Amino acid sequence: MRKLVLLIFFVSFVSFVSFVSFQPLMGQEAEIRESIQTFFEGIHSRDSLKINSVSDEDLMLQTVVQSPRRNKLVVTKAADFKRYVATIPKETKFEERLLSFTIKVDGGMAHAWIPFEFYINGELTHKGVNSIQLIKKENLWKIIYYGDSKIKI
Repeated sequence: MRKLVLLIFFVSFVSFVSFVSFQPLMGQEAEIRESIQTFFEGIHSRDSLKINSVSDEDLMLQTVVQSPRRNKLVVTKAADFKRYVATIPKETKFEERLLSFTIKVDGGMAHAWIPFEFYINGELTHKGVNSIQLIKKENLWKIIYYGDSKIKI
């Protein structure tokens, strides 16, 4: 009986210590996810100010367009990307559905791996994965790199 009580105490103690030690990481992951979601809200609402609020001034954007014959790298300047988003006609409905988040954090640097599906006017046009790198600056996670793969449907 005594061994059972000690085992229960030990398991409870280890569980508590693990829970407490992971709390800061879980909080950071929530902050990272919030920055990424704000970025996409800015894209969907065509709001470059919202995009800027969670983007570093040196934001880099790259897309890997995949096809059976070859892969092609497309590099986009941040200013061109924001200008393009702002000029999408209001009649065009588009949505990038983020399917899941895998986030890794090391101090003030983080990486998010996010599979997605992209819809224009309700029709699935392509899918892929977003690879997003962030830096913690002034108590806010800022996106420094946005890369995605694009597989046309």
